[in-house]
Amino acid sequence: MNKFASGLNRRTFLASSLAMGALSTHAAYSLTAEEFVLNKAFLPKHVRMRADLPAGEMHVDPNTFKLYFTLGNKRAIRYSVGVGRPGLYESGTFTVGAKREWPRWTPTPAMIKRDPGSYARHKDGMPGGPNNPLGARAMYLHDANGRDTMLRIHGTAQPWTIGSAVSNGCARLTNEHVVELYDQVMIGAKVVLYEVTGKQVVI
Repeated sequence: MNKFASGLNRRTFLASSLAMGALSTHAAYSLTAEEFVLNKAFLPKHVRMRADLPAGEMHVDPNTFKLYFTLGNKRAIRYSVGVGRPGLYESGTFTVGAKREWPRWTPTPAMIKRDPGSYARHKDGMPGGPNNPLGARAMYLHDANGRDTMLRIHGTAQPWTIGSAVSNGCARLTNEHVVELYDQVMIGAKVVLYEVTGKQVVI
């Protein structure tokens, strides 16, 4: 049993978008993260890549809801993610400008404008913790000029959202998976968020 699967066997995670047909949205959201069983297809997996990319990069394919952490020699660890919903996902090339454990979360002005009922009360920020939208870890994506883009690769306490386009633009992993990934990613790492095309990105 690999280290990725062993941790998940200690928990109960049920479903993902592949299994959501068997559960109503209401039923899924009535479960806690500890009760939810993640579909085996969404577990991290060592894979071969076509491109020989440098080690330590992250490549996100929103079309298949996959994040590839490159290991070099055409190898990578493939994680399943949730991504930004239509109109909010942003493609591009970035770098990891900062990392935080149990990060504080503050909604952007655009988020507050879109949905003041949900976000205005958090305009001054929410301390890190189990209910924080950024989950257990967050990696902050900066542009070529070193500016924070407000995009994050982060955890979530809502594992049923993995494999779907539901976020405000960021890429999310289960808390367990983001902790594993976080420990491997260095400040300055390259991050590529590919375009939404409806077809799998060949990497």
